[in-house]
Amino acid sequence: MKLKLYTVLFSGLVLLMTSCKSAGKLYEKGRYDEAVELAAKKLQKDPSDPKLLGTLRNAYTYARNDHESRIRSFSESNNELKWEWIYYEYISLQKMYEAIHRSPDVFSIVRPEDYSSSLVTYREKAGDTRYERGLAFMQHSTKQSYRDAYREFQAALNFRPGDRDALLKMNEVFEYAVTNVVIAPMQREGGFVYSAYRVGNNNLDDELISGLQQNSGNEFVRFYSAWDARSRRVRVDNEISLRFVNVDLGRVFEDRSTRKVNKEVVVKETVYRPDSVVREYAKVHASIVTTQRTLRSTATLQVTVRDENGRRIWSDTFGSSYNWSTGFSHFTGDERALSQDDKNRINRRMEFPPSENDMMKCMVDEISNNAIYSIRSYFNRNK
Repeated sequence: MKLKLYTVLFSGLVLLMTSCKSAGKLYEKGRYDEAVELAAKKLQKDPSDPKLLGTLRNAYTYARNDHESRIRSFSESNNELKWEWIYYEYISLQKMYEAIHRSPDVFSIVRPEDYSSSLVTYREKAGDTRYERGLAFMQHSTKQSYRDAYREFQAALNFRPGDRDALLKMNEVFEYAVTNVVIAPMQREGGFVYSAYRVGNNNLDDELISGLQQNSGNEFVRFYSAWDARSRRVRVDNEISLRFVNVDLGRVFEDRSTRKVNKEVVVKETVYRPDSVVREYAKVHASIVTTQRTLRSTATLQVTVRDENGRRIWSDTFGSSYNWSTGFSHFTGDERALSQDDKNRINRRMEFPPSENDMMKCMVDEISNNAIYSIRSYFNRNK
C-alpha cells in the first residue's frame, strides 16, 4: 500500500517537474504565448511555484511586447486589411489574459491587461472593411467580381455574425456569381429508343443531374434539369446536351468446334479363380462438340456544353463496352471415352445472354461516372 502511494507521489512530482521544464523550454525557444498558457494552466494547481511563476511573468512580458509591436507596425500600414491583422493580434493577447485569469492568485500577481474592448473595436473595423471591399467588387459587374464580393461579405459576417446588411448583400451577389447549368433531356439517335432503359425509373440525364448536384465541386456552379430550371425561372448560363452517337447492343455469335476422344476400356472380364482374372480391352470413341457464344455491346455518349448564346465551349465523348461469353458442350458416341473434365463441361448449365436492359445499365453506369467526373473537372477549371 505504501509502495503504491510512493509511486503516485513520485509520478506527480515527475509530472510537475516536466510541466515546469516544458514551459521553460517553450520560453527559451521564444514561444512565449504557448509558455504563458502552459504555465498558467499548471499554476492553477500550485500557484506558489516560484520558478513556474517567474517563467509565466517573463513569458507574458515578452509575448505582450511582441504583439503590441506588431500592432503598432500594422497600424502604420496602408493595407486595408490591417484592421483584421490587428484584431488577430488582440485575440492572442486576450487569450493569454483569459488563461491567467483562470487562476485568481496568479492573476493578482501578474496583472495581465484585458483587451476585450480592443477586440470589439477592431472586429468592427475589420468587418466594415470587408463589407466595403464587397461593395467595391460589385461595381465591376463581372462574374468573377461578384464571386470576390461574395467572399468579402462572407468574411464580413465572420467578424459581424448575423449582420443583416452583409447577409443580404451576400445573397444578392451570389445570384450573379453562380453559373447555372441546365442538363437538357437526352437526345435519341436513329432506331435506338433510349426511353426503354430504366434504372430505378431514372434515365442517364437524371443520374448525371443527381451526381453533379450532390457534389458539384464548386460552390458557384449549380446544375438543374430543364424542367426544374423552367419551374424555378432560373437564368441559364450554360446548357449541357447529351447524345448517344453510338449504341450497339450486339448480337450473339456462335463458334463450334469438334474434338474426338478415345480411351481403352475393359469390354470383357473373365474370372477363373480369385487370383486369376483375364480382361479384354477395346477402344471406345466419342465426339465432343463445344459451342462458344459471345456478345459484345458498345455505347458512346457525346456531351456538349454551350454558353448562353448557344456557342459550343466544351465537348467530350465517353464510351463503354459490355462483353459476355459462355460455352457449353454435348457429345456423341460412347460416354466411356469421356474424361472427368469432359463430363464436367458437358454437364455445365447453359447460360443465356443478358437482357438489353442489363447491358445498358452496366454501360450507362460506367459512362455516367466518367461523364460526371469530367463535367465537374471542366467547371472547376473554367468557372
